[in-house]
Amino acid sequence: MNKFQESIREYQKELKKGKIQEGYRGLMTYIRDLRTQLKNEYPGWFVSDVYYGYMDMTYFSFNPPSIKNRKLKIAIVFIHDTWKFEVWLAGYNKKVQAEYWLLMKDSGWHEYHLVTTPKGNDSILEYVLVDNPDFSDLDSITKQIETGTLKFIQDIENFLSKHLNR
Repeated sequence: MNKFQESIREYQKELKKGKIQEGYRGLMTYIRDLRTQLKNEYPGWFVSDVYYGYMDMTYFSFNPPSIKNRKLKIAIVFIHDTWKFEVWLAGYNKKVQAEYWLLMKDSGWHEYHLVTTPKGNDSILEYVLVDNPDFSDLDSITKQIETGTLKFIQDIENFLSKHLNR
């Protein structure tokens, strides 16, 4: 039996138990509700639809005008295999991403994790908001995500205003 067929059989077996669907549905509902709450609380900001992914990552972008105008985006990301919520800074395209990555690398700014290289990465900076979230307290998770994301954005805005003089 080939690897793909083995994986499919394992997938079927787990689906028959029913818990994966229940957990996944609950997680996706929480992320969708988080997105809606942030969109309602920050009406002037651009908030994308949720990208549900392939059980690797699920995310949506959450951009104040100051970030969007610089062709950057903020993403609130749930990483499935490490079970973490992270916030990422990314560029609207690979060229923009490489330019800002170089600026941050050359500045020596170490406030957040700078990816090793912009090539092959979806982000410039990454920060863990919630490690191993306890989904029995959704309000606490939401508060951590919102507070951490707003600080991340503020720190980036401060960095950019100092290094780009605008």
